Formats: sequence, C-alpha cells, structure tokens
Amino acid sequence: MFSEDANKIFQEVIEKYHIINTVDQPFTNVYDKDANLLEHLLYRKCWIDTVQWHYEDIIRDPQIDPVAALKLKRQIDASNQDRTDMVEYIDSYFLEKYKEISPKADATINTESPAWGVDRLSILALKIYHMNEEATREDASDAHREACQKKLNILLEQRVDLSTAIDTLLDDINKGDKYMKVYKQMKMYNDDELNPVLRSQK
Repeated sequence: MFSEDANKIFQEVIEKYHIINTVDQPFTNVYDKDANLLEHLLYRKCWIDTVQWHYEDIIRDPQIDPVAALKLKRQIDASNQDRTDMVEYIDSYFLEKYKEISPKADATINTESPAWGVDRLSILALKIYHMNEEATREDASDAHREACQKKLNILLEQRVDLSTAIDTLLDDINKGDKYMKVYKQMKMYNDDELNPVLRSQK
C-alpha cells in the first residue's frame, strides 16, 4: 500500500536528520529522481517538514536575538513555500499516474487532494517521533512520561486512520469513484502585486 511505503520513508528521513540534528546540515536525497520519482518527492517533502519543525522550536526561544529571529522568520517563510511546492509536485505525480482513468458519472471529489493528505501524514510522523522521545525521556517525571505515552497512543491510532483514508482515496481514484481536482495555492503574501506592503516598496 502507498501509505506503508510513505510512512517508512518518513521514518527514514526523520532518523537521518536526527543523526546530526541541526537545521544547517546538508541535504542529500537518497532516492534518484528518474528511477524513483515518488520516493524522491516524499523524501524531500519530509526533510522540509523536519527542518521546519526544528525552525519552529528555535524561534520560540524567549531569549532569541531579534536579528536572528527575523532571519529565522524568513527561513520559515521560504520553507513554507517549499512545502507547498512539494505538495503540488506530489499531486502532479498522481495526476499523471491517473490521467487515463475515466471518472464514473457519479464520481465525487474529495475534500483534499492526495498530496495534502500526504502532507498531514508527514507532519504526523514528526509528532510521533518527538512524542515518543518525551514518553521515554529518562530525566522526565513518571507523570510526564505517562501523559506523553497516552498522547502517543492517540497519534499512532491517528496514523492508522489517516493512512487508511489516503490509501482508500487513491484506490477510489483508480476505480473512478473519485476524481482529482487540484487548485494551485494562491498565496498572496509573497506576491509584490498582491501584498500591499510589498507593493508599496516598488
């Protein structure tokens, strides 16, 4: 199933990141774009999410230097754009894969595209990894570990449900019971014609 492979790749990415465990480490995609395009996209997607997860930790430091915080905010903005771009690349992969499928007359559209489900699955993998760290942290209190273990159990259940939902959606698209319709993200704050602050600087 697709979700099983995706979850394995996400775990691989997160474990790889935490070997060095710094946002400044170089990125190398272990999957060849030509030979394994989907795996290549999933690996890159989760790496972006993993780095951004740690950006968000850093910027919440109450003692952070304001200049460093502004620089980090710009990095988070760029990361968000990369994340959105990767979602669109993954959806483009699925659009190409299912382009020969003719939707049935009563086919319906889903509330989100497959890749936005994948986006949630990638973030969920990060939540699970870090909640497991807290549930097993030796210097934490028993109460803390117990509370985190309860949250971890819910996250693991959520991953099963989300994985099933994504696999079901892809199967429904393949059978013609659902059809894909992708809207490109129309972000306004990066556009110097649509953002009034940027427009005023021209």
